[in-house]
Amino acid sequence: MDQELRESIETAAEKHALLNAVKHESDADVGAIMGPLMGENPEFREHGDEVPGVAGGVIAEVNNLSHEERVERLEELAPDELEEILAEDEGDDQALPDLPNVVEPSSTSADSLARQDGDEYDEIRMRVAPNPNGPWHIGHARMPAVIGTYKEMYDGWFCVRFDDTDPETKRPDLDAYDQIIEDIEYLGFDPDAVYRASDRMETYYDHARDLIEKGGAYTCSCPQGDFSDMKNSGEACPHRDKDAETTLSEFEAMVDGEYDSGEMVLRVRTDIEHKNPALRDWVAFRMIDTPHPREEASEYRCWPMLDFQSGVDDHLLDVTHIIRGIDLQDSAKRQRFVYDYFGWEYPEVLHWGHVQIDAFDVKMSTSTIKRLIDEGVLDGWDDPRAPTVAAFRRRGIRGEAITDAMVELGTSTSDVDLAMSAVYSHNRDLIDDDANRYFFVRESGDNGDFGTVELPLAGDAPGEGTPPVHPEHEDRGRRSLPVDDAVVIESADLPEAGEKLWLKGYGPVEYNGSELRYTDDDIEVVREGEADVVHWVPAGEETVSVRLRTPEGDVTGYAEPAFAGTDADEMVQFVRVGFARIDGHGDDESVTYFAHE
Repeated sequence: MDQELRESIETAAEKHALLNAVKHESDADVGAIMGPLMGENPEFREHGDEVPGVAGGVIAEVNNLSHEERVERLEELAPDELEEILAEDEGDDQALPDLPNVVEPSSTSADSLARQDGDEYDEIRMRVAPNPNGPWHIGHARMPAVIGTYKEMYDGWFCVRFDDTDPETKRPDLDAYDQIIEDIEYLGFDPDAVYRASDRMETYYDHARDLIEKGGAYTCSCPQGDFSDMKNSGEACPHRDKDAETTLSEFEAMVDGEYDSGEMVLRVRTDIEHKNPALRDWVAFRMIDTPHPREEASEYRCWPMLDFQSGVDDHLLDVTHIIRGIDLQDSAKRQRFVYDYFGWEYPEVLHWGHVQIDAFDVKMSTSTIKRLIDEGVLDGWDDPRAPTVAAFRRRGIRGEAITDAMVELGTSTSDVDLAMSAVYSHNRDLIDDDANRYFFVRESGDNGDFGTVELPLAGDAPGEGTPPVHPEHEDRGRRSLPVDDAVVIESADLPEAGEKLWLKGYGPVEYNGSELRYTDDDIEVVREGEADVVHWVPAGEETVSVRLRTPEGDVTGYAEPAFAGTDADEMVQFVRVGFARIDGHGDDESVTYFAHE
């Protein structure tokens, strides 16, 4: 990293740290800062591993300032943003912008929500519309997190509508329907209704017939390449002037499955000379020979394209606001042609950029993750190396933490980076109070960076160590780590001969090159930097063999004897290692999943 980039990071980090600290009148929260810092500065992304280290020092300096000093400095760096913060109502910590064209009802107005153009919404209605072609990666969590939060903001309604009308290219996974609903509930939301588009085929057929009768659609048997050439040159295909009766007859033949895949399509009649070729006479229905995996839909061969199906459903379900990716702007434009034919009013639309996560070696892609599972590279969708909702859940990360971090990203049209530090910070706040502490020494790992050493104890050493169960809850008592004549520490903690250590919860020792000798030093040796505080476990058969599954690979080692009494699903903190979820205890080893530091 060159000096110019380092200075840019420091400047941006200082601004975001000041904004966070002044807004909340508290120390800047590192987790809440990294997301907007990286999102606003895409040039930092390729240095993602180095940015936290550079930003951390700046954030620490901001946290050493008084509130008045922070305000004064922010006035120099970002006066407009400071003014916005100071103008906010006290206690207003709304992370999401207001939905467009909605005015909250006043105490003297009607009970409905009003649009700024004078019409009224009875309620705000939104939809999460996943394609169930597999379980969710973590990027999918953004939509329900934001829409669920909007529902709470406006006391509104939202549904899950599975857009599963592509049985071939994005073939539905029968297990994914229930898995996705479980993921939404895990994130903290209960949908008001659940629909499957593949159950609504007759509805789409009926609307296609109505559209044909209105002159809004025609059947076309042009080879795809030929039509593409004509479309791009603004030339109408020879089928465009078919009468409604002929089109209806051929469409019924499509519905009856009388055409092969690619032989016939139904096109929406738009403007063949439209300045955007993507909007010219787009396909509404096509033939697919591959049967749908759901038995209830397996007989259909004439399938609606997403823009037609979704557009019809949004109207019939009274959706008031749609959130979709910035890359799908043409979808709204296509659908408006259909809405105009039917005289419908189009919902409000927010477009946002993609969410990106660079913390995993595995690409955030359903097809990629599925392939790696099939190849045996990943153990399954909940493998901690995978950026999936199932993996986060198994690691012990609360859905609320993911939701909070996603909501903090807002609805910017720019691509944004989800900093794992933001998710972990929120999760730490949720689990720290309940997570009891245990010692775990790491012996080996997939990256080979660990090792342990067993050292004899000499001198007038205590017979046990008694660290607290939780340092902030004295009422939980202390753990007992019985010591015979040796302890095990991590190799990285082994000092040079003649140097001292403080075994956490046990006391001071000095390493003489072959053993640890207990000394009569007090805690001043730690405060003065003469001894590092390290974790340890007793040597002997009572220690518990542990496998810690992490996003970087598995780590094995030994936990203190008391760890054997923990329960499955319990969250613990391995001192100096991090938080972990207990997956289960076996005869040979206990399996845990690493959450975060």
